[in-house]
Amino acid sequence: MSKVDLNKKEKKNALLQTAFELFTDKGFAKTTISDISSKAGLAKGTFYLYFKDKYDLRDILIAHKTGQLFAEAHHALLQESIEGFENQLFFVVDFIIAKLEENPKLLQFISKNLSWGIFRVAFEQQVADESEESREFYSYYRELVQKSSITDVEAELLLFTILELVGSTCYSCILYEQPLPIEEYMPYLHRSIHHILLSYFNKNEYSQ
Repeated sequence: MSKVDLNKKEKKNALLQTAFELFTDKGFAKTTISDISSKAGLAKGTFYLYFKDKYDLRDILIAHKTGQLFAEAHHALLQESIEGFENQLFFVVDFIIAKLEENPKLLQFISKNLSWGIFRVAFEQQVADESEESREFYSYYRELVQKSSITDVEAELLLFTILELVGSTCYSCILYEQPLPIEEYMPYLHRSIHHILLSYFNKNEYSQ
């Protein structure tokens, strides 16, 4: 990467990190583009070199943060000897939940703003632009479903269903310990994911 490209990347990352801090401290509505640029130490005009507006920045930031979580989760997965799609999925889910538990601000930010469209962009951006680790997990998922009888649409619905389940239930369990603290809820979550997987795959073609 050239010095020019590296400088551009550093400026964009500075804007993203500053925006995250301001959005989670002040709130999205109360944060202005001037606030973000000023705190990042950049001219306001620089902001528009990377983002169309504050909403565009928010969506890219959500995709960026979500992609980072999955890249970290998959890197951790590669350090373990875990066999089977379901067990690997449980590991990734548990890893991400643990990270969100450590960072409630990130959990609140992602849960309030994440849509399926943004998430899909985040995952595909990680596959296209980031490390081999993030590509491998997504490729593994695609490879598994392509070998089964489910369609591409069903494959997306499966991923969507699991992500919505994890995101919505863990939000309440982590932040409010309702209906249970997250540690007590995890076995129920795993059981639910297991039955979701069974409902999408034929028993003869699906195994842990």
